[in-house]
Amino acid sequence: MSTSSPRRPPSRVERRSNNNNTVLWLQFIAVSLGLMAFNVVYHESVVNHYIEDHNPHIKHHIPTEVRNRSKSVKKGEGNMKGNKNNGQQNGGQGKNKVNRMKKGQKKDPSSALDHSAKEKDPVPVTGNLNEYDNVDHDIAGLSCEAYGGPSKEVAQELVYWEDIPTDSDFVSPFYEHGHEKYLTFEPDGGGWNNIRMAMETVIVMAHAMGRTLVLPPEKRMYLIGKGDNRQKFKFTFNDFFHLDSIHAEHDGFNMISMEKFLNLEAMTGHLVNRTTGIPAFPPNNRTKWDGEDLKPLWEYLRDTTDVQNWKPDTCIAAFPAKPGKENSDNFRQIFKTALENKEPIDVPVPVDADPVMRLREMKKMRRNLCLNDENIQKANVVHFMCYHKARARLLTHFYAFLFFEDWRQELWAKRFVRDHIRYRDEIMCAAARIFDAVRRKAAENNPDSKGQFDSIHVRRGDFQFKMTRVSAEIIYSLIKEKIPEGATLYIATDEKDKSFFELIKEKYKVYFLDDFKHLIKGMNTNYYGMLDQLVAYKGRTFF
Repeated sequence: MSTSSPRRPPSRVERRSNNNNTVLWLQFIAVSLGLMAFNVVYHESVVNHYIEDHNPHIKHHIPTEVRNRSKSVKKGEGNMKGNKNNGQQNGGQGKNKVNRMKKGQKKDPSSALDHSAKEKDPVPVTGNLNEYDNVDHDIAGLSCEAYGGPSKEVAQELVYWEDIPTDSDFVSPFYEHGHEKYLTFEPDGGGWNNIRMAMETVIVMAHAMGRTLVLPPEKRMYLIGKGDNRQKFKFTFNDFFHLDSIHAEHDGFNMISMEKFLNLEAMTGHLVNRTTGIPAFPPNNRTKWDGEDLKPLWEYLRDTTDVQNWKPDTCIAAFPAKPGKENSDNFRQIFKTALENKEPIDVPVPVDADPVMRLREMKKMRRNLCLNDENIQKANVVHFMCYHKARARLLTHFYAFLFFEDWRQELWAKRFVRDHIRYRDEIMCAAARIFDAVRRKAAENNPDSKGQFDSIHVRRGDFQFKMTRVSAEIIYSLIKEKIPEGATLYIATDEKDKSFFELIKEKYKVYFLDDFKHLIKGMNTNYYGMLDQLVAYKGRTFF
């Protein structure tokens, strides 16, 4: 089977791809359950001068080699080739490829042209992300030298992602060369992991639709808005993830800021009120909404865009293999056939099974189809609300909601989130330092443990329902059969009164994030929950 030649920035770390789909699934599920955590960037035609003028700090996150290369314009639909054994796709056409590997050739994963290996001046470890704006970043690797450690060997133990260079070449069949279309969205109003889940879903949808993703302005997010002028407390998603690097490295994925989008589309009269048919401008002609009340902005976008209210609990969001009415009609028939077949599926279907079989497995009780059909494809801007009065909320895992007629694109989407929607290096490295310290404590407590520790997540401070706040006695009764007495136990919790855990402390060698704050001096406290996630998922047993 012929494949298109991979093009990679010379700084990309070349790793061996996962040759077993079962392992891919296990890795994906483990990361989803353990981390519960997985870009503001600019369009390539204006990225250099716009970043220089408006956000000079962003360009420093993009490797020099990536910034300087002339990124090929996407052409036509992605020429995606798939192999069910290794789950890889190669895509894109008309590109100038470099460093091409011959078909079947496997590179030594240790070989690399790694820009992060260059000698750099050390960066103060203050925990303020802006302190690291002059540090180059390679999304495939994890080097903590510039962030106060730990060693490369320890940092690698937190790396769950893979580097599959050809994945960055895939362009959605719905991408239209020369006609940029957009996807705007309102972040979820719940806690961090609800926000993250919805973000992952819209990122995958934006790529699948061939649309430029518009990042929401900075705002105070629920439960991670602690602070005042002493630390940042209003965020956009680029504060947590390397979204700028994803934009730079992926041919089929574009992102811009809301400010840039409003200047390009709204202030030029391209957004029209759907009721009056008259061009409408943002409230007070405002284009920069960072830190402002966003309700007027969302109401404006709801009036001037193609609003979609896809409900994950009642419909499946589906993407035909190709654009056009004929393909949309064909998929509707596929979905109808899947609904009509009532025979239960008791075992997982193969990843490359026909669409009917895969839909039957996925649909559960859902009987509605949210299809990226020819009408949505024509819209210049598609908007997804988070609006409780309309029951509009993308509170779902993308892999349980989004369906791709082409099974290869489905695997690509899962790898894309696993390999790229990850926390920024400075967050990963802070967590790695704590992980290493907990492991050392475990070895001191029991030399035979080989540094293994167990972990539990005890959520206490933000539940709406009091019956979920179980006692320490109940917690112990649930974990005692799996975690042996005397083991080293890391507890990720928002409980401020640690005396609550006295019973558990009698049974185990207990540690909290508070015990290791000396390792993360200056770190923004809004990132503490993410550090807890990353450390806890490394536990031998994790509740």
